[in-house]
Amino acid sequence: MGKSLADGSAAARALYDEANRVLGWDLAKICFEGPEAELTQTRVCQPALFVHGLAIVAVLKEQGKLPAVNFALGLSLGEVTALTTAGVFDFATGLRVVARRGELMQQACEKSTGGMAAIIGEERAKIAELCREFDVEAANFNAPGQIIVSGEKAKIDALVAGAKDRGVKRVMPLNVAGAYHSRLMEPARAEFAAFLETVTFNRPQFTVFTNTTGQAVSEPAQIRAALVKQVVSSVLWEDCMRSAVAAGATEFWECGPGGILAGLARRTDKAWVVKSFSELSELPA
Repeated sequence: MGKSLADGSAAARALYDEANRVLGWDLAKICFEGPEAELTQTRVCQPALFVHGLAIVAVLKEQGKLPAVNFALGLSLGEVTALTTAGVFDFATGLRVVARRGELMQQACEKSTGGMAAIIGEERAKIAELCREFDVEAANFNAPGQIIVSGEKAKIDALVAGAKDRGVKRVMPLNVAGAYHSRLMEPARAEFAAFLETVTFNRPQFTVFTNTTGQAVSEPAQIRAALVKQVVSSVLWEDCMRSAVAAGATEFWECGPGGILAGLARRTDKAWVVKSFSELSELPA
């Protein structure tokens, strides 16, 4: 993950070197060599995704291939990456924010038995009904007909088992470490709030959208509050994308592995222009 970026770009290599210094452990080695079991731990995965996304941006800038950016948005952890790109924090500060968030969320996962499931092909009203009945929460509104629910594992299992009887066509349990974006993350939210009080926030240099409302956010106090709330609240990702387009976004460039966000954008509106970049060979010629 990201090895081709660091091998082929001095700017990307510098970010990985700085990340190792800031964190005090070798993030680059885990990203480039694994093992996957270590990379996918929440406390490692979140800094890894943050650095990888910003390394892509750094290479695009270094090669003169980054067009004018007017908007930034990120799903869950990616919101911190978007804020860093917009100058709300410098790289080192953003990485510290991400690392603390990952540590706290991993601790919350270890203190609870949570689960998540994807519900495909249903409207938001139907999901709200299911959440009330099974006492779980809607964690992600990713795209039309793709909504993730989150909560205690036994309750998620009950929802999965009972979904068909309630007319739900497709529900898939997810292989996750815990119940992200639900009340089970409350211990992480409380400690993250205290940590963020020690962090200086700047106004973004261009428009950034927050997962908590799907709308633009610009005042430092509002950004801080949104990052705290986001730990336990629904990620309104579809709303963020639609708001960006309504504000004038003409293309989405996904900086990160897997092409997941590009897929969600295409599912939302096939007419949108979407590009996804993960490794050096995928960058524009």
